Amino acid sequence: MLEQDQVLPNLIARRAAATPARIAIQCVDGTAMTYGELQAENMRWAAAYRRAGVAAGDHVASMVVHSFASYSVWLGLSWLKAVEVPANTGYRGAMLAYLIENSEARLLVISAQFCDRLVEVADRVPNLECVVVLDAPGALPTLPFRVLSGESFLAGAPAVGDVEAPTYRDISSVIYTSGTTGPSKGVLVPWASLQDLKGMLPDDIIPSPDDGYYSVYPAYHVSGKAAIATAFSHEARLVFRESFSLSAYWEDIRRYNCVFGGLVGPMASMILGLPPSPTDPDNPLRGVVMAPVIPEFEEFKRRFDLRVCTGFGMTEIGYPFKSGWELTDHTTVGRVRSGPPGFEVKLVDDDDEDVGPNRFGEMVVRTADPWIITSGYFHMPEKTAAAWRNGWFHSGDGFTRDESGNYYFVDRIKDAIRRRGENISSFEVESAVNEHPAVAESAVIGVPSELSEDEVKVIVVLHPGVALLPEELITFLVPRMPRFMIPRYVEFVEELIKTDSTQRTQKFALRENALNDRTWDREKAGIELPR
Repeated sequence: MLEQDQVLPNLIARRAAATPARIAIQCVDGTAMTYGELQAENMRWAAAYRRAGVAAGDHVASMVVHSFASYSVWLGLSWLKAVEVPANTGYRGAMLAYLIENSEARLLVISAQFCDRLVEVADRVPNLECVVVLDAPGALPTLPFRVLSGESFLAGAPAVGDVEAPTYRDISSVIYTSGTTGPSKGVLVPWASLQDLKGMLPDDIIPSPDDGYYSVYPAYHVSGKAAIATAFSHEARLVFRESFSLSAYWEDIRRYNCVFGGLVGPMASMILGLPPSPTDPDNPLRGVVMAPVIPEFEEFKRRFDLRVCTGFGMTEIGYPFKSGWELTDHTTVGRVRSGPPGFEVKLVDDDDEDVGPNRFGEMVVRTADPWIITSGYFHMPEKTAAAWRNGWFHSGDGFTRDESGNYYFVDRIKDAIRRRGENISSFEVESAVNEHPAVAESAVIGVPSELSEDEVKVIVVLHPGVALLPEELITFLVPRMPRFMIPRYVEFVEELIKTDSTQRTQKFALRENALNDRTWDREKAGIELPR
């Protein structure tokens, strides 16, 4: 069971007391925060939150660019036993309004650059009472609730000295992950679950305080929160960049002595595609986690003189699989982790019966230790009960396993899509597409990307007698959804293939010939999305 002093806020406080001048977090722009500075900033936010009336159990939404502030906005709440609800910074329109309203957040902390999106949905979030705008460049936006600059929100708040760090049982955050047959679900993530994500690393990774753990994953993702928890648990510095930069990758790694990091989605393929250089092996990286593993991983290892491992995890269940450095097959996600917290995994059929080796089944999981898997979905008891059917958490993902205990991800049983590290709800994309007055109905599927993971395709049925160009549909969608969700492929059809009994769209049939000659490709058409 996780020791109380290892829960992240308490771990930071201990380090701040023992080694206040030791660097904790570095940004690739050259700025840094020591443990003493980080703890002081966390407590400054805690004081300001408490003055604003935030109490234990309250939800505070955030939409903050990846920065030092994105960590303290979150960690400050932990000292009040309050809970952050981070919004993906790509959210806008209905998705942003839904997260704020569904989470019951009364206070929102937002970076100034995203305020225009809040203005768009202000009339749809009646629960919101106060907005704190970070780095406000000038006049604050006009909104139907109290608006404060970050500077004024923090200024003069009385220090908090009578608070305790959260326990491993407390909720670290509510992270909204992709919906399938409905809107996105707010995953309750306990601190124990977050801290256990360090178990994805092979056991012989022992960084020193001089070593960096490289992360381009924002703090609104569980991967970004896991990065700081993992780095600090292993006594490494967290080195972050706001987002992935192919041209700057090796410069960052070398300059900040980063010994470990993760490569998600197409990153590994993009790095391998760089022109070869004699300096390729001259880097401090000891190893990387690839998810998924590229077929050329052995070439990647030789060229850059490092090791590669992999695994599989979800916001709801943590990281039950890992491969270690003995990876020999790019198609496997590894084996079930041994030791604490005691993961158990089965592959089951529709009746929750074990399917045995070499057969496709849904991956279900449970642990011997409590608080590792999500406590449930916020305000969705029926979804929580369905996921925990028969005492096992149902992942919605299809796997096979061989006789030796190696597991292989095959496909998503649920209609979620993963594109370049982002989970995408087909339901939410369809909802936005269906708002177009020319659209009668639509179906969204993931199709294989030439890099890795998925690209988004929408199959559209128009109302009789109307016309719509693919370019017009994309223009319609741009202000309505995050950039990463906008379909690359569009196909118009007269009707969708459906089951006779339930009239549900047969998406498996749509995937069989997804990239046919009737499919329009946004990238080949040369259409660039605004940033």
